[in-house]
Amino acid sequence: MTDFDADLLRTAYDNQLRARPPEPVPPGVTVDRDGPLLRIEGLDRAGFLTYRDLGGLTGAALDELIARQRDHFAGLGQSVEWKLHGHDQPADLPDRLVAAGFAPEERETVVIGPVASLAATLPVPPEGVRLREVTERADLDRIAELKARVWGGDDDGSWLADGLERELAVGAELDQPPLTIVVAETDDELVSAAWIRFVSGTRFGTLWGGATLPHWRRRGIYRSLLAHRARLADARGFSLLQVDASEDSRPILQRLGFVPVTTTTPYVYTPNP
Repeated sequence: MTDFDADLLRTAYDNQLRARPPEPVPPGVTVDRDGPLLRIEGLDRAGFLTYRDLGGLTGAALDELIARQRDHFAGLGQSVEWKLHGHDQPADLPDRLVAAGFAPEERETVVIGPVASLAATLPVPPEGVRLREVTERADLDRIAELKARVWGGDDDGSWLADGLERELAVGAELDQPPLTIVVAETDDELVSAAWIRFVSGTRFGTLWGGATLPHWRRRGIYRSLLAHRARLADARGFSLLQVDASEDSRPILQRLGFVPVTTTTPYVYTPNP
C-alpha cells in the first residue's frame, strides 16, 4: 500500500483530526466531554458534537447519550450539529439520531490530498483578479456578504465574520497562527474567499470556504486559492490537506489528486422556538 491508500488516510484522519478541540480555544468558547463525545459551544452559530468513535455504545445507552445532547442544547435554546461519518458504528446510528429529533443535512465527502504536488502547481487567477491574505474585520465582513450572495437565504453570515475574527485574535498571540484567510478580489468586488487551519501536532492543514460568485466560476480561481494554501502548508511542514467536499468541489479535488476516504453528514437538532 502507498501513502495515499484510502484506508491509511482514513485512519490518519480519524486519529489526528477527529474529536479535537480548537487550538487555542477562542474566548467565549467552551469545550467539555460527555463520554466519548466532545461537546463544543460558542464556536459557531450552533453547538457541535464530534468523537473519534463511540466506544462500542449501542442500544439504550447510545439513545441516552444522544438524548442528553439534545436536551442540553434545548435547555440553552440552541441548535446543535452531530457530525456523523459514513464509517461510524453502530450502523443504526443515523436512525437513532432521527428518532431523537436530529435531521440530516447535505452529505459531503471527506477527501485528503498531498501538499507537495499541490504546492508545486502554479495556477494563475484570471486577469484582474488578485489573491490577498486578510485579517481585518472589514475584510471578514466582506466575506460574510459574499457568502450571503452566493448561498442566498436570510443568513447574513455575520456569525462567520465573528467566529473568524475571534480565531484570528487568539491565534495572533502565537508564533505560528493556526488560521490564514485568503481572498480573491478585483478592484470592484470580492470574488471568492477561502481559509486554511493548521492543526498542530498533525500532518494536516484543513481547507474551508471557497464560495465563488457565479459569474467568476470555472476560471481557475478555486484552484488558485487551493494552490496558495498548499504552499502555505508546505512552508510550515504539513504534508496533507483535508476537505469536507461538496458535490460541486469533489470532482475538481479528485482530479487534483485528492482521495475520498469517507463521507460526513451533519445531523442537526433545532429546538422549538
